[in-house]
Amino acid sequence: MRVAVFAKAPQPGAVKTRLAALLGAQGAAELHAALARQALAVAARAGVGPVELWCAPDETHPFFAACAREFGVALRRQEGADLGARMAHAAGAALAAGSSIVIIGTDCPALDGASLVEAALALRDHDAVMKPAEDGGYVLIGLARMLPGVFEAIAWGGNTVAAETRERLARSGAAWKELAPSWDVDRPEDYARARAEGLLGQAQC
Repeated sequence: MRVAVFAKAPQPGAVKTRLAALLGAQGAAELHAALARQALAVAARAGVGPVELWCAPDETHPFFAACAREFGVALRRQEGADLGARMAHAAGAALAAGSSIVIIGTDCPALDGASLVEAALALRDHDAVMKPAEDGGYVLIGLARMLPGVFEAIAWGGNTVAAETRERLARSGAAWKELAPSWDVDRPEDYARARAEGLLGQAQC
């Protein structure tokens, strides 16, 4: 199994924009970078398979090179017109090579190695696995085989992503497992919650 970590380059003004009023554009970018490193550390420690860092807009930003050195991960360029197309591309690459895949983002410091292990085990006897987010999205999705349409025509960034994905999974005839919900750090109240729960670690600002 492969673990694909999806991350944007930590450019001020382009990431964690809803936290910029609290942290400033530079502080929000630094938080994003720290969360990305935290996600990579969790994925590496989980030991469920090779970890790949899928980079946007491409893999040339110095931050990504530093992550590759620190965590020993392969760098891949995200390709596609929207998030769904980019995830489909990553999934297709892994599945074509004979490997299942779990895709995670960098916004969920509550995601731990146990969740990745649980996802890997689920893919042994399910076509897919999903860990919903409290805001209606999801923080993890995994595939054991390609499921046509599972990433298509989704209202990315909205509160119906998980519901729409369930509909796509059902339509494809997939057997899937859902893990316990978690939550992302996107808004000031999420940031306060993460700090209160001690989840930010090196991402503290």
